[in-house]
Amino acid sequence: MRRIWNQKKTAAEAQKTQSKESPAKLRLQKELGELSVTKDTTIEIAANISEFTMTYRPSEGYYKGGQFKFQFEIGDGYPHDAPKVRCLQTIYHPNIDTEGHVCLNILREDWKPVLNIQAVIFGLHMLFQEPNPDDPLNKDAAKLMVDDAAEFGRTVRSTMRGRRIGTADYDHVLIEPAGRGY
Repeated sequence: MRRIWNQKKTAAEAQKTQSKESPAKLRLQKELGELSVTKDTTIEIAANISEFTMTYRPSEGYYKGGQFKFQFEIGDGYPHDAPKVRCLQTIYHPNIDTEGHVCLNILREDWKPVLNIQAVIFGLHMLFQEPNPDDPLNKDAAKLMVDDAAEFGRTVRSTMRGRRIGTADYDHVLIEPAGRGY
């Protein structure tokens, strides 16, 4: 009898020491397992599922040929709280500032618990296909986009090669084709 009691006690102690997954992590695991990404997007998950990176390589638009990396941080309040998303490179974009903050409505006032990581990834794709000059973080880029779209396009290409504008140094984000340099 004593042996059975000791086994139950040991099992109960082992169960107490096992960390229980938070509802946020459980939902995130489910979402990441069901995630449907296109060939131009990759997701890298490290040991902590609450922090992962997404790399996006647009195949059209101003940012075609670039490779952009975003850090996702999912808090314990998810899905009631929006994920925090930051661009890890310094890029010239109306909706991304030089510190990597992203201006995307579903990451702020339009976030709802029914939204998910897939919706955020789609929103980021749309920012690169159709930047929004009406809600900018980089006001100079937004103004140039509205005033002179051709010059905006040239500036984007230049900064994607790692050029400097004013006091901002931009990261080289162009993917080099095999056997060719830029």
